[in-house]
Amino acid sequence: MTNKILVIFLIFYFLFLSTSAQDNLLDQLREEDKTEWNTHTTTFKAIRLINGHTVETREKGNLEFLISHRFGRINSGAYQFFGMDQANMRLGLDYAWQDWLTLGIGRNSFSKLYDGFAKISLFQQNEGKIKQPVTLVWLSGASINTIRRPEIPMNLNRRLQYVHQLLAASKLYQNIALQLMPTYIHRNLVREPSAPNAFFAVGAGLSYRLSKSVYLNVEYYHRFLDQENGTANPIAIGVDIETGGHVFQLQLTNAQQMTETGFIPSTSGDFFNGDIHFGFNITRNFQLGNTRPIKK
Repeated sequence: MTNKILVIFLIFYFLFLSTSAQDNLLDQLREEDKTEWNTHTTTFKAIRLINGHTVETREKGNLEFLISHRFGRINSGAYQFFGMDQANMRLGLDYAWQDWLTLGIGRNSFSKLYDGFAKISLFQQNEGKIKQPVTLVWLSGASINTIRRPEIPMNLNRRLQYVHQLLAASKLYQNIALQLMPTYIHRNLVREPSAPNAFFAVGAGLSYRLSKSVYLNVEYYHRFLDQENGTANPIAIGVDIETGGHVFQLQLTNAQQMTETGFIPSTSGDFFNGDIHFGFNITRNFQLGNTRPIKK
């Protein structure tokens, strides 16, 4: 485990060095380039695609309040009002300490879980003399479940889970954005003795603009491990509706949890068998520092 952590930090260190070197080169090219240097507009409309993060970060001083709900399974029937009688909620706060650094915390009703993350922007898609075709963002997070488990002794170490992701996205034309999410998950406690504590997964997401303020989103994660009993790869379909300072996200997904350490390893429903949860995210942004003109 120590060696794996060391490798992750070395990768991040060299990425940071390469970023600094490229920034110096790009600064020189901007001075020499007679044409306008254009930074791409936002790739996605929200910090979250559906369940997982997008490459989006906010400008320094921006505070985003996020409310997420996931109801029970639609196929639970009329007695459970098709899942509406059962709900899990996450409240989150994301704050941009710098343009390139966002820190977030959240509290989930599912497993009474607390989570936190750091999101670091490495490269930004842009156009000019040298084009940068993708946006790259590094995400590291941890979560701790505080639910009582009287059947087994639960110390702090057993309650912790970790996630590391490299988010790579590109906006194609004005209507389509694609994203890949190579992911490393580590769980200190697993449900079955044969289950691995750590594994890799890769996610893929797509956002398609239907109109000026409406976007269709699709998200899928594939896990590179033997399927644990009763688990499945998370799938989600959603719609973003932008209204001023709010973004409403409506989704259908087989995942009930709302953090990467939860929905990637522990999704239990079969999407194509009707084990679908209706859910929504609502975001509200507050600019606490000096503002700059918003890119259109």
